[in-house]
Amino acid sequence: MAGVMATGAANLNMNILARETADFTSFRPVFLRGNSQGLSSASSLCDTRISADSKQKKPWISRKQNGNRSTVVSPRAVSDTFNELTCLDPVASRSVLGIILGGGAGTRLYPLTKKRAKPAVPLGANYRLIDIPVSNCINSNISKIYVLTQFNSASLNRHLSRAYSSNMGSYKDEGFVEVLAAQQSPENPNWFQGTADAVRQYLWLFEEQQVMEFLILAGDHLYRMDYQKFIQAHRETNADITVAALPMDEKRATAFGLMKIDNEGRITEFSEKPTGEQLRAMMVDTTILGLDEERAKEMPYIASMGIYVVSKDAMMKLLREQFPHANDFGSEVIPGATSIGMTVQAYLYDGYWEDIGTIEAFYNANLGITKKPIPDFSFYDRSAPIYTQSRFLPPSKMLDADVTDSVIGEGCVIKNCQIRHSVVGLRSWISEGAIIEDALLMGADYYETDDERSLLSNKGGVPIGIGKDSHVKRAIIDKNARIGANVKIINKDNVQEAARETDGYFIKSGIVTVIKDALIPSGTVI
Repeated sequence: MAGVMATGAANLNMNILARETADFTSFRPVFLRGNSQGLSSASSLCDTRISADSKQKKPWISRKQNGNRSTVVSPRAVSDTFNELTCLDPVASRSVLGIILGGGAGTRLYPLTKKRAKPAVPLGANYRLIDIPVSNCINSNISKIYVLTQFNSASLNRHLSRAYSSNMGSYKDEGFVEVLAAQQSPENPNWFQGTADAVRQYLWLFEEQQVMEFLILAGDHLYRMDYQKFIQAHRETNADITVAALPMDEKRATAFGLMKIDNEGRITEFSEKPTGEQLRAMMVDTTILGLDEERAKEMPYIASMGIYVVSKDAMMKLLREQFPHANDFGSEVIPGATSIGMTVQAYLYDGYWEDIGTIEAFYNANLGITKKPIPDFSFYDRSAPIYTQSRFLPPSKMLDADVTDSVIGEGCVIKNCQIRHSVVGLRSWISEGAIIEDALLMGADYYETDDERSLLSNKGGVPIGIGKDSHVKRAIIDKNARIGANVKIINKDNVQEAARETDGYFIKSGIVTVIKDALIPSGTVI
């Protein structure tokens, strides 16, 4: 059975990151660099002589004398292209503003977005989607973060406030994580019309920050990335805009916006979801960005990840002067910047990345963390943890349960049931005889006491959780759902698409999704 997943470190005081990193006063072989320097304290080592030839795959590691002892300074391995330790000057915490875009209404993720913003959708038993970009920022020493949203933002505001508001700032570090909701003003009576328009509407606030660059991020991607390396590449190439690029094979490339580059990695052309001859025309030599020759042959395309570093002056010029009516970065502003001669550079990210924009992608990304021996995405990386709200829940309790290849969140009560290849969210209650297969249970926002559960059952009601002898397979059960006894959620007729909102569920791509707070009566077969 997979170990019970622990929540991301609750206290975001940066001292925790320092304690999580390896002891730099002792000798460490280079091959043990996986547990070396943490990103948040990278700036403290800028006096150490560390350099890397950008054309080489292995960084040059130097030693500095510490009394009679020699210290090996080696970079920490993360899911990123290069391994060298970055020393930004000025440091990212003072020179970079993170802007996380909450996305639109999330119609493709409906009904998970019925009562919450897309970045607030639960993920991986204990987390929410927004925890991914915020944690990447914190681990990259970026402590000034705005989150832009306009749909169902109450739960997102509550989560960010509880998880980060009291931990980001200090006497010397004016860090923050703040939500900026769409608002009407005399100058602009409209809501956000797109990614670029959202940033434009708050440009008056962003320009007050004394920073060099804006880091534009999406709130619905799953990945782990060192943004400091991204920013360093931006500065070293003197770029106006740097676009994070993902290497692609031909099969996947047709689903993405592709880019073409010159011999210096500068973007020269864009094409949105090309096919046939147009697709083949977008082939590039990805060794220019750092891929080895063998992988470059397998992945001759680069796709935009929708993640950008934009110099402050360039952002002001683009959104206010050059393209004052452009609504979208990817399809309008970035290609427009190329057309007017701005330096738009590509930065290769060669790690796991998933755009969680659909029910199927969301389902696969969650179950991907149960894969063995290596999950698609791991929450167990000590050197780059994923943070979340501290809930102070008790350990999960499993009584005579058979659990295999699964991840179990905090505070669950699991009784004499079978759980296979599933993710079970916090405060989940699974009753005797239940079978959970290939399923994602999001858990609950609160507990019902034993007395409350007994009273409900005696009155013919259904308590929160999975009832006795119920069978859930290839399904998503949203929070606070009440699944009665002897219920079968197995999609027995293999229906691919169905909208049964009045009955409490939807089916998309063959995956049954039970709506938040829904009640599925005992004996129901879906």
